[in-house]
Amino acid sequence: MRKLVLYTLMSMDGVAEAPDRYVFEFDEVMYANLARTIKSQDAVLLGRRTYDEWAPYWPTAEEQPFADFINGAPKFLFSSAPPAVGWANTTVVPAPATEYVRTLKERTGGDIGIHGSIRLAQALLAADLVDELRLVISPVVLGTGRRLLGDGDEQLRRWNLLRLEGTPSGAVLADYELSRT
Repeated sequence: MRKLVLYTLMSMDGVAEAPDRYVFEFDEVMYANLARTIKSQDAVLLGRRTYDEWAPYWPTAEEQPFADFINGAPKFLFSSAPPAVGWANTTVVPAPATEYVRTLKERTGGDIGIHGSIRLAQALLAADLVDELRLVISPVVLGTGRRLLGDGDEQLRRWNLLRLEGTPSGAVLADYELSRT
């Protein structure tokens, strides 16, 4: 079965919205971490808000290694309506995300990534479909903003630490695996 891997940039207080507000330096260790994460992924899940922000930008962006990855990877957009801007390799999925992702995980292939897409990520976390968290925690406290974790999801989940590393810019890279026992 394929793994669903959630890669998220967040502040120390858990805000995952608008990382351009708090990630002031993306250093070489963070780039290597991103490259390691996307190397194993061959599909990406996107919510409508993230898609609408990314579709006009990434097709002409030069930020590597993510630009080549996101433009070439099959993208599954969870939306009830077709997007205004097209993007190569995108499939619009009007079905409920949880059922579609369960089926997608059963197919052969590499890891499935979630990048951005907070609401989609929260729904898949609540359904126990996320297998790994790859968190990039920026050394700032924002106080307000949409948080990935702890917004009304009351179910206890245990995560096992796989990796923990500091970066030259002060960020922390924390990889966790969902404990299924």
